[in-house]
Amino acid sequence: MLPVMILSIGYLILRQALQLIILLARGGDTNAVVLRHQVAVLRRQVRRLDLEPADRAVLASLSRLLPRTR
Repeated sequence: MLPVMILSIGYLILRQALQLIILLARGGDTNAVVLRHQVAVLRRQVRRLDLEPADRAVLASLSRLLPRTR
């Protein structure tokens, strides 16, 4: 079990290092690299909301109040 965990952690570290090298090799703005990393972190943290049927009904009725273009 332990060798599998070590390989898994090693793979993740290698993947992150390669992504960083690729981003830096592309050149560009340092802010873009930071923002891409922040977006990647946020995507890992955000999960889908667990809406109940009552929640869906309220959201559906409120969406009718918005203009059609939105």
